[in-house]
Amino acid sequence: MTSVTRPFLPPRSEYERFLDTIWKTNWLTNNGPLVRELESKLKAYLNVPGILFTGNGTIALQMAIKALGLRGKILTTPFSYVATTSSIVWENCQPVYIDIDEKTLNINPDLIERKVSEGVSGILATHCFGNACDIEGIAGIARRHNLKVIYDAAHCFNTRYRKRSIFEFGDVSATSFHATKIFHTIEGGAVFSKDEEVLQRMAYMRNFGHDGPERFNGLGINGKNSEFHAAMGLCVLLHIDAILERRKAQCIYYDKVLNGLDIRKPAVQDGCEINYSYYPVIFRSEQHALAAKDALEKYSVFPRRYFYPPLSSLEYVRGELTPVADDIARRILCLPLFHEMRNDEQDLIARVLSDVCGPNV
Repeated sequence: MTSVTRPFLPPRSEYERFLDTIWKTNWLTNNGPLVRELESKLKAYLNVPGILFTGNGTIALQMAIKALGLRGKILTTPFSYVATTSSIVWENCQPVYIDIDEKTLNINPDLIERKVSEGVSGILATHCFGNACDIEGIAGIARRHNLKVIYDAAHCFNTRYRKRSIFEFGDVSATSFHATKIFHTIEGGAVFSKDEEVLQRMAYMRNFGHDGPERFNGLGINGKNSEFHAAMGLCVLLHIDAILERRKAQCIYYDKVLNGLDIRKPAVQDGCEINYSYYPVIFRSEQHALAAKDALEKYSVFPRRYFYPPLSSLEYVRGELTPVADDIARRILCLPLFHEMRNDEQDLIARVLSDVCGPNV
């Protein structure tokens, strides 16, 4: 079976060495030494000013919304994983959907300003598939209207924008270290901010608001992560350069074997160096996309409809017209991509897609 993704696992012996450390210290959670070591090494590897390791990427978004004091309406994208919207609703805010750019699949900044109105406190935009949003465009709108900006950068480990880590942009960036991500800690995530006060606020929030054993500094939640998850992250980090190199080579090979077919890839934002974490392809029609999915599944190859349905259709949000996102969601598939995937598996996928959608004429 060829699934859409498969977690990278380091050699078991490497992980067991970290387990030995955990057993010696008997420190399992609550900002232990491995959590602090992982934060330090990620800060150095990514060259970011501040990072907090969290329990997952969803709690990272919720903490960001709370730390920035967002209320009322938040302008956001309909084309993302459900956690982008559910985090807004969970924090008692209202998502207001801005349609996406049909080329990059990111929120369309030309449409954002039209939706700025009384009660809008921020923008929550997703760098979809590790491809940067129009960061300058969004920053300009935020400055003009005094809005805070959160980036859902769940797909973005090692993505760079204008030669800097994409995690540096926005008031807060949040990412996921879930097992399916290019860098993972089994379950996990992180928040980033250049604002030391905001980062400190989230540090208190992450641990129930504790400021010592008998003092509290504001409202908090359990957003921590454990030594076991940090240990996996430290192991994966040892291999991350090889993982990134392998993923890029696999995407280049897909480009080669799929060349000439009647499909297209999202356009990369100017100034962005993507991390090749996904391989999305857009078909001529939903009929072609579903035919390709069915044909691949007959060979036990399982692509995925990222992201379907669009978030603007969720039952717990106010429905809005997002025609571009609706159209793309019907026609897009993410092809299988994972560290151990072989070229012959990619060749099979190319042959099946060639039979279904044919050449681009």
